[in-house]
Amino acid sequence: MKKIILIAAIVCSFSFGATAQKFAYVNTDYILDNIPEYADSQTQLDELSIQWQKEIEAKFTEIDKMYKNFQNEAILLPEDMKKKREEDIIKKEKEGKDLQKKRFGKDGDLFKKRQELIKPIQEKVYNAIDEISAAENYAVVFDKANNATLIYTNPKYDISEQVLDKLGYTYKPQQTPATKGKK
Repeated sequence: MKKIILIAAIVCSFSFGATAQKFAYVNTDYILDNIPEYADSQTQLDELSIQWQKEIEAKFTEIDKMYKNFQNEAILLPEDMKKKREEDIIKKEKEGKDLQKKRFGKDGDLFKKRQELIKPIQEKVYNAIDEISAAENYAVVFDKANNATLIYTNPKYDISEQVLDKLGYTYKPQQTPATKGKK
């Protein structure tokens, strides 16, 4: 019984303290979609990704060709030549996998380029949110992007456009359920 009373007291104290807090939310997808540098960076990353993927595919096409040639000639080759060809194919496969890891791995070239291009933009957005939060005295700012679990959000608490204003960008007003279909 004491535990129940203690838990009820704690819940009540938190609920009374929470009533004085101000909350807001942003949609970082919407914000980033309205920043031209972000779109340019994404395009640049996509182009690099395609270029590097073609490079890797060419490497594996070469390996596939080597393997098929080996299979066709294996019957005619002496044992030492077979072993040498197998080693060459294994070496090329390792090189291909290493290149793939170098370009697209956890700390690969694409990750580094993304950090170089996207991170400064994200930091500007975060700093603007931070400044607005401090000025407006928000206790918490949620991010509605990427299917965050916010069941209901009242548009009057959305500060996304305020963030874009702070960053000096023009934007298309967000479509909300209430404004969709209206002109």
